[in-house]
Amino acid sequence: MPGEFEVRKEISLPADPSAVWDAVASGPGIDSWFMGRHEVDAVAKRVRFRLGELSTEARITAWDPPHRFAYRGPAAEDGTFDAMEFLVEAAEGGTSVLRFMHRGFAADGWEDEYHESFGAGWEMYLHTLGELLRHFRGRYAAYVTADGPASSARPDAWPKLLAALRLPEPATGQEVRFAFGGNEIAGVLDYSTRHYAGIRTSDALYRFHERSLLGMPIAVGHHLFRAVDEPAETAGWRDWLADALS
Repeated sequence: MPGEFEVRKEISLPADPSAVWDAVASGPGIDSWFMGRHEVDAVAKRVRFRLGELSTEARITAWDPPHRFAYRGPAAEDGTFDAMEFLVEAAEGGTSVLRFMHRGFAADGWEDEYHESFGAGWEMYLHTLGELLRHFRGRYAAYVTADGPASSARPDAWPKLLAALRLPEPATGQEVRFAFGGNEIAGVLDYSTRHYAGIRTSDALYRFHERSLLGMPIAVGHHLFRAVDEPAETAGWRDWLADALS
């Protein structure tokens, strides 16, 4: 049977509630820090999500700008579903506190993996939200994602990824320079764990994901604050991952 789960997070953000609301309750805002593409329609009370061939539509269950936003997806045949809630409160100095909850039912046999991977994943995504509000406030990003080869669905593939990024011993805050598409990308390592690497540049938040816990290959999910040829960018990163992880 599916198992119930709940993930709760709290984060201080360097922006007032109206800016945080735009980032967590609008399609372009969500796309700029979270995975996939989103369309938020407050009038129709729906949130549409698309990631590759996957598309879903959730029902908005709470809409109180700029304080509370919640939505819930439909239940699948096995009873699994997802629900999200964002609570935004003003704090001192024009900042905000965001309290976030992700709850639902996970598929049978995914209990431990789901909790660990989603808990760690939300830490990274909410950090990315903070980076968006700190460094790219008022700007929206194109979201580009690509998967590595199937052989990278193993923990021992991650060191290869770090080597390609020229990060043999990653430390948050260090300068990063790596090659992509015949050019050099220069930035700062703003996030680093055993499952994630985040690099911030002047026009992008690059995100690299290790997903062996879920039996899935390494992937990228980048937020690019510039004009992008998305099919070409996706193909470029797919090729880059294939070369780096072969």
